[in-house]
This record gives sequence, C-alpha cells and structure tokens, in this order.
Amino acid sequence: MPHAVLRRRRTTAGALGAALAVVVVAAGPVAASGSAPGALTGAAATQAQRHAALTHPSAARTAQAAAAADDGGGRDVGDALEVADRADEFANERSAPAVSAPAAALLAAQAHAAGMPASSAGLKEITGAPYDANPPGYTDPTWSNAGSGFGVVAGRTTALATDGTTIYAGAADGGVWRSKDEGATWTPIWDGQPSQSIGALYVDAGHHLWVGTGEANTNSDSYLGVGVYWSADQGATFTRVGGTELQNAQVYRLRDAGDGWVYAATSNGLWRHRSDRTGGQWQSVLKPDPNPTGSPYLTSQITDVVVRPGTNGQDVTAVLGWRNGSSYNGFYRSTTGGGAGSFKKFTPAGAIDATDIGRTTLQYAADGSRLYAIVQSPKALLAGGATNLQGVFVSPSGAPTGPWQLVADSAKLGASGSALMNMPGYHVGIQSWYNQALQVDPSDPMHVYVSLEEVFQTRNGGTTFTTASPYWNYGLACGDSCPRTTHPDQHALAVTGDGQIVIGNDGGVYRRPLSVTGYGRWSDLNDGLRTLQFYDAKSGAGAAGGNVGYWGGLQDNGTALVQPSGRTVEPAGGDGGAVLVDPSSYQRMVGEYTNLQMYRSSDGGHSFTTLSPVCGVYTGADCDPTARFIAPIAMDVHDSNHWVVGGSAIWDTTKGWATSCAGATCDFTQVHSLGKDAAGGDNLASAIAVSGVTTYAGWVGGGGNPGPAFASGIDTNYGGSWHRISSPVLPNRFVTGLTVDPANPAHVYATFSGYSRRWIPGGGVGGVFESTDGGSTWRNISGNLPDAPADALAVVKGTLVLGTDLGAFTASQSSPMRWSRVAGLPTVVVNNVSLSADGRSAVLGTHGRGIWTVTPARS
Repeated sequence: MPHAVLRRRRTTAGALGAALAVVVVAAGPVAASGSAPGALTGAAATQAQRHAALTHPSAARTAQAAAAADDGGGRDVGDALEVADRADEFANERSAPAVSAPAAALLAAQAHAAGMPASSAGLKEITGAPYDANPPGYTDPTWSNAGSGFGVVAGRTTALATDGTTIYAGAADGGVWRSKDEGATWTPIWDGQPSQSIGALYVDAGHHLWVGTGEANTNSDSYLGVGVYWSADQGATFTRVGGTELQNAQVYRLRDAGDGWVYAATSNGLWRHRSDRTGGQWQSVLKPDPNPTGSPYLTSQITDVVVRPGTNGQDVTAVLGWRNGSSYNGFYRSTTGGGAGSFKKFTPAGAIDATDIGRTTLQYAADGSRLYAIVQSPKALLAGGATNLQGVFVSPSGAPTGPWQLVADSAKLGASGSALMNMPGYHVGIQSWYNQALQVDPSDPMHVYVSLEEVFQTRNGGTTFTTASPYWNYGLACGDSCPRTTHPDQHALAVTGDGQIVIGNDGGVYRRPLSVTGYGRWSDLNDGLRTLQFYDAKSGAGAAGGNVGYWGGLQDNGTALVQPSGRTVEPAGGDGGAVLVDPSSYQRMVGEYTNLQMYRSSDGGHSFTTLSPVCGVYTGADCDPTARFIAPIAMDVHDSNHWVVGGSAIWDTTKGWATSCAGATCDFTQVHSLGKDAAGGDNLASAIAVSGVTTYAGWVGGGGNPGPAFASGIDTNYGGSWHRISSPVLPNRFVTGLTVDPANPAHVYATFSGYSRRWIPGGGVGGVFESTDGGSTWRNISGNLPDAPADALAVVKGTLVLGTDLGAFTASQSSPMRWSRVAGLPTVVVNNVSLSADGRSAVLGTHGRGIWTVTPARS
C-alpha cells in the first residue's frame, strides 16, 4: 500500500507531511491486463494523491536536503539518509543517546528476563481471528482500503522455507510458524526463543530446519539477531548453532554448499559452519570492510551468497551490498571451497555497472546453467529518483563473472502490467533496497519469479515479463471483481514439493500453482498466521452487557478493528499509528496515519472525518510544521471529549467527537511549544498523559552524527503554568510513555527506551520512574527489571503492567521494585499498554504477535 511504502522511505515521509493536501495526481496505475483504466476515484484517488505528495522525486530531494541540514551540513546525501533512518521511531528509541546499541545489551537483558519469576496474571490473545483487509461495508472514500484486493493479511513475512508440502514462515518480529497443510493452518514453533526477529530459513536435505535470526532488510524496525538455530524435529526443539559469533548480526541468507558447509550471509560478513553438527564456532570467511570509524552500517553487509550446483561446494559467490554504497560493495568469489582468505573481489563483465552495486539477490537455476541477479542502485537511492533498481540480470552461462545481460529494468517491468507504471515519482524498484526476492523454477531454468514491490514472472529467461501480482487493484477495469492480488512489498519466495510458488511480504504469505501464467489465482494463507505488528491498541465497550471492541494501528496494515464478536477488519488502510477509543463505546475512535494526520469515526469505522493541526491539513498560520512518524495522541483519563496531541507543539481540544481541524479552521488550540534543539530544529512530542487541566508531555530532540546532541525531557503544566521538569534521576533517553493516576494528577509514571550507561555512555540508569509531586522529584522503580527498552505502562487496580522489548511484566503499585514476567507471552516487543474499557485488564499492542490482554490476579 502507498502509506506502507512511506514507512521505509522515512526521509521523504518525515520531511513532507505538510505537502499532504497540496499535490494532486492526474493519472492512476495501469491495469494488470495492460489496458489503461479510467481515472482513480474515491479512496483509491485519495490514497494516490497522499502517496504522491510524499514520494514525488522533487519532494524527495527536498527531504534529503532537509535531512542534510539536520545533519549539520557538509555531509553527502547518503549520510543524510542514515541520519533520517536513525531518527526513526524504532531505531532511535532504542539507541539514544548513542547511534547504536550493542547486541550484547539485548542478549544480557534476555538472559536476565528468562530467570525472573513468572506473574500469576491472566493472559488472553485478542487477535486470533483472520484479519480482513477488504471488509464489505467499510468503504470510506478517503481512508478505506476497499478494492485493494489483498484479502486476509498478516504481519511482515521475511523468510520462507519448504519441506515437501510443509511451509515454514519467519516473521519480522513474530517468530517462526509451521504449516503442514500448505497454509490452511499454522502453528507457532518459536515462542520460547530469545528473539522473535527472523531473517532467513532453510531446510537441508536431511529435513532439518535452520533459522537465522535478525531481520536483514535494513529498514529501521529490523531487530538484531541472536544467532542461527537448528531443529531435527520440525521445530519441536531447537539448538543454537555455534557460539556467540552471530549474536549481533542480521541474517540475509542461509545456503548449503553441498560439501558439508552451510553459509550465512549476514550484516556482519559471510560465515560458514559444518552442516552435520551444531557445536563449534562459525568461521568468518569474508569481511572485507575494515570499518575504521565503527559505523553501524559499513559492517560488510553480505546480502546474498550462492554456490554453483555441480561444483561440490568449490565455486562460491557472495555480494557485499550495503544499500547506500561503499568502496567495498561488489561481487566476491572463491573457486577453492569458500574458506577464509579465498574470496577475491571481481568486476562482473557485461551489463552490470560494477560501480553501482547495492543490495543484490542471486539465484542459480537448479542445474547451475543460468545465474540470475536483482541489483539495487545506490546512486539512484542517493539521488532520490523514482526507482532505485539498477536492473534484473542473467548470466546465461551460469558464470558469476558473466558476461551479464540486462533482462529487465524498471521501465520494462512497469510496462508488464505493473500498477506502479504511471505512479508519479514511484516506479518499480523504488524500494529495491528493502524489497527483493528471486526464485527459479526447479524444473525450468527459464521460468523465474522476481519480487520487488510487486511480483513479476518470466517463462523465457527474461525476454518478456508479466506482473503476477500488481501492487493493488485500484483503477483496474474489473473493479471489485478483479482476481485477488497479493499485499505489496515482497521479501521471500519458495516452491513446495507439489509445485506451488509461495511468497512472503508485508501482508503475510500467499501462494499459487507454478503452472499459472499471468495475473491472479493467488490464495492468501494468513488465516491463523498471527503476526500483526501494532504500534498502539485500545478498547471500548460494546452494546450493554456485551464484549468490548479493540482498535489498533499497524505497520503497513492500516488501523484494525476487533469487533465485539471477534471479527477483525481493516476499516482504514495504509500505515496505522496511535489510536483513541471512547471507553463507553468502541464505535467512537480516532486513528492516525503518520506524522499526526488523524481521522475520527463515530460509526465504528464505516466513515471517517480527517483532522490534524499539522500544516497541509490545517492551513492556519499557527499550524504545526512537523511531528514524529508515530506522533502521540492522548485522551483525558476523566473525559473522553478532552484530547491532547503533540507535534512540535502540544495541542488541546475539548470538543471530542465533534472536533474539526482541516482547512482554515481548527478546534485544536496550541497550548505549549516544545522548543528547539541546539541547531534550531524542533523538539518533538513522544508521549502525552492528561488528567483534567494537567498535561504531561515527553519530548525528544537532536540526535547527533554530528548534529546537535540527543536530548529528551518532560514538560508539564502541573501547578498552573507550563515548565520543563528538571531531575538528576531521569535518564537522557527516549521518553516512550507517560501514565497519570486518575485519582491524583500529581502522581505520574514515565517509561524510557534504550539501555543504561553500562551499555550506552550517557544512558543513565533505569527504565521506569515514578513521581508523586507533579514531576518535581522522581524515583527509579525499575527494581529487578532487565536492562532493556521500556515502552509503556498502565495501572490496573493496584497493579503496574509494563510493556518492554522483552514482553510484559507486572508489579504491585505499592511495592514496585519487585517485578514478574508475564508468562505465556512470546519474547516480543510490546509497543503499547493501555487500560481496558472495563478497567480490569491491560491491553497490549505487540510488534509482531497482535493484541493481548493481561488481567492481574486479585490481591
């Protein structure tokens, strides 16, 4: 979806939120059949307009210039892009005030959490029903996803492997799942492991499952891995392979050489291990970039490795493919078995530009006769063009040295039926640094699937292509009767033993027979694949005496509604964000797209009204120029009509469900500016809590590298006037959550992300803090908690429920230094914790395992 794409092109989205209501798109996408559709209308037109405002090339260059300015000037655009990525909510929250956090910090925290006592709180999974991305009756002309053709969706699937007709799927932060019936049902097999972030899966000839942890898509919410694991019993048990060598890596690929070695292409170079054992260390065989400055990006990102069939493991080719380019990027080859010191960099002959090799994916035909490649262009990425794809290539002889032939570029793929062909500033391959996968039909070296934002197919080795799954069905002449497409943003491909092609993308898993030619015939396999990635989740009461309803904002999958009946639908598309829900009625809600662009509904999401104080939606002179990608919005704990939201300023309204803010008028009043950082950039709100006339607002600013140093704090109007809280107890880290006691506005809790000074210089100590005097003084109540990012907290009838990057924990409000882990919840990031509509439970929004509730035991 267009909104989802912007999630990864943060520079563009962050800098151009104000352009939303300005750019208008004249042309829509081209029909998959090749016939030009009519002009887009309704939700499709609105989404395309919003999308173009954020992706037009000239705007992208403006965004990069702005990022360069934020970087202190004097640095190239590539560095500016990295600054923008680090400023992203997920990555920066966990590393501030430094640039990156060491993997050892996460591992130490995981080990600590595993040894903690278990809580007696009750745990319930809420999002167990299929998530319908195209629900009938939800057709709001601005925000709905009606007509996209995605079907039932799940969270981001980053890896696939097959063993006959058994399918294994790895999720971005949702673990590993197994289906023994080709996707009809799924079983989680990874819940007890220390990291739910999956980068690669592989099944060897002995039917053993290998799992590489750490999503390796270089997007900013990719989590670090904790190594490679092995299972001989279809995932019933796992053993870590090797020692701690790969504990800070993200795994792009696991590849069997056929000579007793397995290779791991990782963000920390190329490694290998004996395939017949789990003991012994991994051997580092290729890590050419010395990275003297300690950059978290120039770590020898090996994006793929292949072993030529028929060479008994002797001919091994790897690609160093850091997306922004470096002098070490390129092709490396060993013809003597792939040991350390045997790889030599070479210049491929033919059509591949060796000076412009970014992320690259390689795939041999089963007999080794042909070698295919997708190559991303760092030059195009840094220039901010409409595509970042250098091309799709083939070496017809199978030799990695070439000569290589260009079989498709962005224009050729666009003309094959792509829905992106006429999208201004957004062409095929625009996200080829993030979306890449290749699969050659095991029985036909000329039959190849190429996955980027969409899925393409050639049956003649690249002479011609067809779009097998368009980005969406908007604008196609067939309308709602179009064949089902797949969710966009592809990451993985695999083939089953009975001839099905399986794809993994930002919406889960889909399949169709290899024999199908052209567009359509896709089946979604997402019923039971419970891997949704929530930023926020809240609840509201249903009909009198009935169950509650839940709303939540998702990465790439809109804003979800779990109806009181349990049915789960997507009333609003794109990226979701923070939500507000009237505790007395789930029918009334406020959702967020990105950068504080909001919409409200009073009829359960069947229709929406757009509202926002950000410039471009609100055109008043006092409009807010900027906000975080997921900006905080809060409801008064006493009054569901009193809302406070934050960008570079704090905005207040008491008109509730009648609030309007668009065009020249706005019911939000700006009540406080969060000020500037040392370079004149805006400090931005990161957390808000409201109780009557009292508001607490957490903020962040700066970021370094080498701009103004990171800074954070809490402002409040407790006592009558706005002021900045000063406390030597609070750490200089990311303020993730604020929770105010409904019974006493002076009683407030604050949570902080990141790690302590043991791991990050200047990080302070503690992640959870309490004040009983309006913020004048604070005490650290982290107690026996692991030293890990704390994300949000709720108070449930005298019990504190805390969400962290390692799951959820509880403690008594009267003795908060003794915490217990919530047993049964996978080791997943809990982004949000809120009080349930009935006040008896906490609602957890997780980044990879959906929505859960925690009900503390009665004391």
